[in-house]
Amino acid sequence: MILALDASVSFCTFHTNEQNYIEIYLHFVGETMRHKTMEDGKLKAGAEVLILFKNRLPDGRAGEEIIKVDKFNLEGPAVDKRKDFIDLKRYNLPNGEYQLIIDVVDKENPANKRQFSTPVIMSYGADELQQSDIQLLAGIKKAEGENTLVKNGVEMEPLPFNWYHQKAQELIFYNEIYNSEKAIGDTYFISYTIKDASNKNTGEVFKTGHKRLEPASVNPVLQKMDISELPSGNYLFNIEVKNRDKELLTQKGLFFQRSNPAFDPAPDTVATDMSSQFAIALSDDEVEYSIRAISALVPDDNEMLNTIIAEKKYDGQRMYLQSFWEKQNPEDPDKQYQDFMKVARAIDEQFQSGFGYGFETARGQIYIKYGQPDDIVRVEDEATAPPYEIWSYNSFPKTRQADVRFVFYNPSLSPGNFQLLHSNARGELINPQWLLELYREAPNDVSGGNYIDGTQINDGYGRRAAEIFNDF
Repeated sequence: MILALDASVSFCTFHTNEQNYIEIYLHFVGETMRHKTMEDGKLKAGAEVLILFKNRLPDGRAGEEIIKVDKFNLEGPAVDKRKDFIDLKRYNLPNGEYQLIIDVVDKENPANKRQFSTPVIMSYGADELQQSDIQLLAGIKKAEGENTLVKNGVEMEPLPFNWYHQKAQELIFYNEIYNSEKAIGDTYFISYTIKDASNKNTGEVFKTGHKRLEPASVNPVLQKMDISELPSGNYLFNIEVKNRDKELLTQKGLFFQRSNPAFDPAPDTVATDMSSQFAIALSDDEVEYSIRAISALVPDDNEMLNTIIAEKKYDGQRMYLQSFWEKQNPEDPDKQYQDFMKVARAIDEQFQSGFGYGFETARGQIYIKYGQPDDIVRVEDEATAPPYEIWSYNSFPKTRQADVRFVFYNPSLSPGNFQLLHSNARGELINPQWLLELYREAPNDVSGGNYIDGTQINDGYGRRAAEIFNDF
């Protein structure tokens, strides 16, 4: 079993030598790919990649004309254990509007694949002051040779997902400014800022920096900003170009996210006036129960939550709980909390299994994260399969999908101990051999007789799982 292919695709556009070009950054999460074992015992993954540039119609849809196409095999490094790997591709592209479509397929598991589609606009001139896109970087170092990540003598590792985890200490960015010698002809300045982009949209400036530049046809800008104490949240990073009179001439911006629980301000705020907050009234048992109930909604914070639960830090649990629901509903966090807990208690009762609370089971976690399914089919009478359930969601806003399915089964036959076997939801468990696992009591009925790589089971009396999954 492996997770659904987790790959990120991003791009930046640039201009040089009277030509435009686009850089496409591909990042693959090794844990979500099947690896083959080499003769020396090393592991290696690979992907098949198809990149298409199509014309873009006035209504925003992709046209039928293919402007540029590239298809290639990408091999990851030989490793002792699964690791992420990256690649960068550059393509010249004239000014115009395009639809970029990228298909990526796990080379060792073709059923595991993703598609990306996004508009691309190229609009660079010969004389006006302009900026390239902003490229966020995971790291930089002096180039020791030539490879696709090298630019201006520096090896630049792209940052996947525009997301910074709690161990990240710096925001590193690269930007190019064009035609300042023609459009300005004098010393000029850039300012770069990190601003709040939360739902409250305060626009508060958290970090800022400045740099003085002399005019040139191309001014490359490679800078670092300290974000070690930047709290968790949504942010806008902006670069402004100004003349000597501080007049704004051009600017570029992008959105990024940060996870940094150690510097989140909300718990401090709660601690200063807990008497007016709902969480202070909860008993130790109630607050721990509530924290466990929301764990499926905050996977990035689970390590911290497990710690404050194991160490019985009840005040910390109250602070976190209060902060969480204030972010969900600043006007009335108590009501938001109470409404959620009604659902959580019902889920706990419905899915109790003897292995923790009901909302901590596989079915309970999915229910907490995605809500009540539109349909559930439970099967307990198939001779060659343990009890199983298939859940159906007609619409799935979390991933912008339709017709999403989850398959749960109970191989241990313990009361209520259903496990997640397979799903077609992006980011959830994908198991191409789920039918073989479900009908493991019928190993001789694997389609084609190939139990190692097979994915289908022969039709037999009462085997309805595939039909239910596909025909909801």
